[in-house]
Amino acid sequence: MRTGRVDFGGVTKIVNLAYVPEAAIGDHVLVHVGFAISVIDEAEADRIFHHLQEIDDLAGGEAAAP
Repeated sequence: MRTGRVDFGGVTKIVNLAYVPEAAIGDHVLVHVGFAISVIDEAEADRIFHHLQEIDDLAGGEAAAP
């Protein structure tokens, strides 16, 4: 089973890479329940982090930072 270390905004987790055999060191991946399910480009990752920050701002800073 191929795994990788993924940084979630400062929190590092080990995730399963079985669904993204093309993933390489430095790639951004979309993760769901411990599985990387898609490799995404940097622009898409930036958009996701921006939206997560907006959600955090609307929640009054109670959500975890990306």
